[in-house]
Amino acid sequence: MKPRVIKQAKDFGRVAVLMGGAAAEREISLNSGNAVYQALLRNKVDAVAIDVTKTALEAVQNTPMDRVFNMIHGRGGEDGVLQALLESLEIPYTGSGVLASALSMDKLRTKLCWQGAGLITPRWFLIQQESDIEKCIADLGFPVIVKPALEGSSLGMSRAENREELRTAWQEAARYQCAVYAEAWVQGKEYTVGVLNAEALPVIRLETANAFYDFDAKYRADSTQYHCPPGLAANVEVELAELALEACEILGVTGWGRVDVFIDEQQQAQLIELNTVPGMTDHSLVPMAAEQAGLSFDELVWRILETSFR
Repeated sequence: MKPRVIKQAKDFGRVAVLMGGAAAEREISLNSGNAVYQALLRNKVDAVAIDVTKTALEAVQNTPMDRVFNMIHGRGGEDGVLQALLESLEIPYTGSGVLASALSMDKLRTKLCWQGAGLITPRWFLIQQESDIEKCIADLGFPVIVKPALEGSSLGMSRAENREELRTAWQEAARYQCAVYAEAWVQGKEYTVGVLNAEALPVIRLETANAFYDFDAKYRADSTQYHCPPGLAANVEVELAELALEACEILGVTGWGRVDVFIDEQQQAQLIELNTVPGMTDHSLVPMAAEQAGLSFDELVWRILETSFR
């Protein structure tokens, strides 16, 4: 990894760690934000933790700060809204800007951008009403995975293997009040690639006993296995890292993030989604990959905070 850009903690000024928010990922955001806040304190950074319970504008206006470490997952923190607010107030912040955040938060727009650039992502079908279910079955067959387009942490996601399960999965995803789509099931192995300052972190292969890498597998289960090194040939691992960097570049993602990808049974990499504010809990993937790259959690937090200097 590249050496530190900022040498002294005082050069960051006062750092506000924004966490919480009103989105469905609030609990995870609080866990991530508190872990980051404690790491900043250990790094001797002048930091303050802010649980955003109302509006981000109110939280920012009521606390003196020089920059923001953004740990608000999901809508309101990861979708360009907070980024636009901070830019209008001329407050530097970690991670991607307005456009990249908005595109990456919307899984459908992400897929369209990648597809337009010639990258491969699983086939999908937008389900807008119940009558679309039959069309979806005709187009994709089974199994499929159903997703709300604007949620993270696998919230609202379900695997469907027949018509009734698809209808139930669509109804469950629709509770999150955003576009819902079914995605063709990829038979293969799942990988994730963390990105930090335009460099790929070591690839991790995910293995779960659950039907897929769902919320329980991500944050609660002790049975989930994380393989790093991932068991790929060296050249394939390099290609996967390069693909992740290209996926970020197409969406304009900067600073840090995490790209999720499957390699199917034909050894074809298929991009799934891109997270611009990944988790920083004890089950999170970017800290695991950073550790394999020789970066402690505290050092990773320092490097992410450096991304607030543009």
